[in-house]
Amino acid sequence: MRKARIERKTKETDIRVDINLDGSGAYTVSTSIPFLDHMLSLMCKHGLFDLKIGAKGDIDIDDHHTVEDTGIVLGKAVKQALGDMRGISRYGQASVPMDEALATVCLDISGRPFLVYKVEFAKKSKLKDFDPDLIEDFLHAFVANSGITLHAVCPYGRNTHHIIEAIFKALGRALRQAVSLDPRVKGVPSTKGRL
Repeated sequence: MRKARIERKTKETDIRVDINLDGSGAYTVSTSIPFLDHMLSLMCKHGLFDLKIGAKGDIDIDDHHTVEDTGIVLGKAVKQALGDMRGISRYGQASVPMDEALATVCLDISGRPFLVYKVEFAKKSKLKDFDPDLIEDFLHAFVANSGITLHAVCPYGRNTHHIIEAIFKALGRALRQAVSLDPRVKGVPSTKGRL
């Protein structure tokens, strides 16, 4: 089983992530940020990963540290769970509609972290107390620590919640595709011989 547990403690956050890439979509997510919990739960359900996240942070100041550091720890956990990456499909892509919004996520488990984020929210976006701009920070932290190239594009959408939900569902499905084992792939899927 491709599993990992990563813990990270700083003066700002204390985070633990357990992931099983070959799971069934079971999750327990508690970051003290309800909207982030909801999005990570959607990612797991659609990615069929088993995920436990426990995060505490200085949310009395701002959600930024907790959101970003959760991305860091999740990225490290995915990278560790992938191990030597032998036999993985490597690439994944998914387009997910959420009512009026459409999001596409394409990714490459390349060892070269890079984020392309083409998402715009309405000027009056509102998600209770959550700042939608933190989604880009989360994804940047995730790719930087997982070694994944990720393109997230939302060509249209009106409702900020729907846009972000479509992104996380697409991320789960694309990641599921990329980490899946293909019996026809011998070794690492790269002409270089390593990722």
